[in-house]
Amino acid sequence: MLIDHWPLKALRVRSPRLELRLPSEDELAELADVAARGVHEPTAKPFLTPWTDLPPAERARHVIQMHWSRLGRWTPQNWALELVAFFDGRPVGVQDMRAVDFGIRQEFISGSWIGLDHQGRGLGTEMRVAMLHLAFAEMGAVSATSMSFTDNFSSISVSRKLGYRPDGITRDVLHGEVVESQRFRLSREDWHLSERPPVTVSGFKGCEELFGIVDG
Repeated sequence: MLIDHWPLKALRVRSPRLELRLPSEDELAELADVAARGVHEPTAKPFLTPWTDLPPAERARHVIQMHWSRLGRWTPQNWALELVAFFDGRPVGVQDMRAVDFGIRQEFISGSWIGLDHQGRGLGTEMRVAMLHLAFAEMGAVSATSMSFTDNFSSISVSRKLGYRPDGITRDVLHGEVVESQRFRLSREDWHLSERPPVTVSGFKGCEELFGIVDG
């Protein structure tokens, strides 16, 4: 069975309203439809890679290709896990986590998006809480990092609410102009101090090697 060779297919992260996991092919298509309907207001520019500027059909294909590409390039030394968030059994967005040499550094960076139809209910915060539990409680991470454009107030608000601390500024180029991102870092110690909803993880056993966790 595929799960014998790719145990990540069994991984489930559950919070009060959400389940985060890898999607089936049909669920991936439904997730692409969510992206096609919109991820943010037309005037917003929240991503350094401006994939949401694409027309709806191309935006949907990007979601599918990105999911396949990240799985296809996966190594224990350089991986990117795209967990799809399911609300009432339907996909509403993606919570990702990415790392290089995680087995040594025990640090990762995360990003996310959620369909415009599902915003305003706190699901984005709950997605990140679930992912952080997986990282700190199961994977042994020592710190989590995140970046947001300095005018992306909703993302920055989530980071601050969850205990992240400012970690400097990054300057990049988007559409020929300089854009600034605020970096944030959450330590394992600060995560332990925060109040958060209950999260449960199943199916992690057997995944350790894929994440570069030698001792499991």
